[in-house]
Parts: sequence; structure tokens; C-alpha cells
Amino acid sequence: MVRRAGVALAAAVVSLIVVPLAQASFIVARNASHVRLRVAGTRAIVDYRVGGRPRHVVLWGAIGARFPNPDVPQVEFRHRYGAGFLGGGACRPYEGPPLPLLVAACTAPDGSYWALQSWQRLLPNYGGAHAPWELHASHWRGQPARLEAWLDWSYRRFQHLFGRLTYLGRPVYGFRVTRRGAPLDGYARNVYLDTLDSRYGPGWRRENGFLTHGPTGTFCYGLYPHRGHPSGAGKAYRLTVVGPGVTPIVSWQAEAPGPYDAALDRRLNALQRSLGDPKCRQA
Repeated sequence: MVRRAGVALAAAVVSLIVVPLAQASFIVARNASHVRLRVAGTRAIVDYRVGGRPRHVVLWGAIGARFPNPDVPQVEFRHRYGAGFLGGGACRPYEGPPLPLLVAACTAPDGSYWALQSWQRLLPNYGGAHAPWELHASHWRGQPARLEAWLDWSYRRFQHLFGRLTYLGRPVYGFRVTRRGAPLDGYARNVYLDTLDSRYGPGWRRENGFLTHGPTGTFCYGLYPHRGHPSGAGKAYRLTVVGPGVTPIVSWQAEAPGPYDAALDRRLNALQRSLGDPKCRQA
């Protein structure tokens, strides 16, 4: 098992009935502590505390992710919550790829991986500093989703980024979202952008979140003033996204691009065009 000690993680309403998730990504709890992960056959057992009270959830019935298909629901866990800790299971040493935000991970007897990750996903845009810690569960084989991004410039003076999210070489995107960009199906994914030591304050602060675009799985964002807020330009940038289906959270991080470089900007503009997203235009 891989652990990160002393992490405050997440809470859920305790239920003793078995129900499927409305969305594919599974949040075990918010602001939980004393988290423990074990595997029993094809099921995972998660023990944790919320408000000092012991809780557990059993997860099963999903692995990896389906490729986007408007006619077929995304995979999702079956689950059963209960009070108190639950016995049974074990955690074999994790042998999978490195993961960000990791709390615990196990290799299952069949060679698949289970993991728990903790993340403040819902930090308010433009510098928000407070949000619950969500404890996310995942189950997959092989490699997780791949999050790629590049930094260039917009209008020669604003920093700009673009990228794409893929899983097993295929784009990740959804079909139904609200007007404000909230996913309404199990396929859509928001990428969250944090900025380091910006005008919002020291350390990492949330800049914004944005959907990947269909059918390319791409995205783009300009770090210029938005709706009365200052530019979120910082010393470095971090992207984080929940993987498709029940795959783990993945992230990307890079330093700011520095002063405008015309030759580099032209090369990156060509790369952005090659991704085939008409919603992302060079300026």
C-alpha cells in the first residue's frame, strides 16, 4: 500500500443500500481522515472517519473506462456504505504508474490497481482558497489517462495554454453539459488550472476550470483578465483532471513560458492547429 499520512480527506451520507453512481467518477467522502484501502477478491474496502466516526464503503463492478459513446453509459462502481470499520481483505504493494495526490493504492490479485486520491477539486475560480477535500476512488489496468499541455502566448503578451486528454490513445470528452460547463454525463471531464505565486496570492491558487472538447479531447485557455479579475499569470501552472470512467486523477505541471518568443510561438501554433480543434484559435 502507498500512503500519504496526515491528510484530511472526504465525507458521505451513510447508506446501506446498493445503488449505482449517477456520474462515473466516484467520490468516497469529503474531509475524511484515517483512510485505509484493502482488496478482497474483485472488491475494494475503504475504511475512513468523518467527524470522528468510523465509516466504510465497499466498491465493485467497474474497471477502467469506455471510449466516448452517446448511446452507452460510462462504467461506474456499484457501492455499499456502512457505519464502522469492516474487516477482511488485504493490500498488496502497489506496482502501478506514479499518481498525483495519492493517499493509498494496492495491486489486486488479478493484477489490476485500486487507488485513493485526495483533491480540492471545487476551489472557487480566480484565487479561491477553500474547498472540501474529496477522496476519489479508482480501479484500472495498465496506464491511466494521459494529460498533455503546452504553454505559448496570446496576442504576444498574454500567456496561453492548450492541450489534450486521452485514454489508451483515444480522446476523452463528453456529450451533455450545462451552459456553465458542468458535466451531465459520465464522459465529460473538466480540467482544472492552478497558478503559482500569481496576483491572487502566494502558493498555488485556482485560476479556472474548462471542459475538454469533442471529438478531439482538446482544450485551450488564455491567462488574460477575465470578467473583472486580474490576469492569473504565475511562475508555474498545474492542470488536474479526473480520469475517464473509474480511472485515477492525473495531472500536469510546468513553469511559465517567459518572455514572448516569436519563433517558438509559431511552432506551437502549428502544433495547436495539428490537434484539429476549431474551438481553439491562435491569436
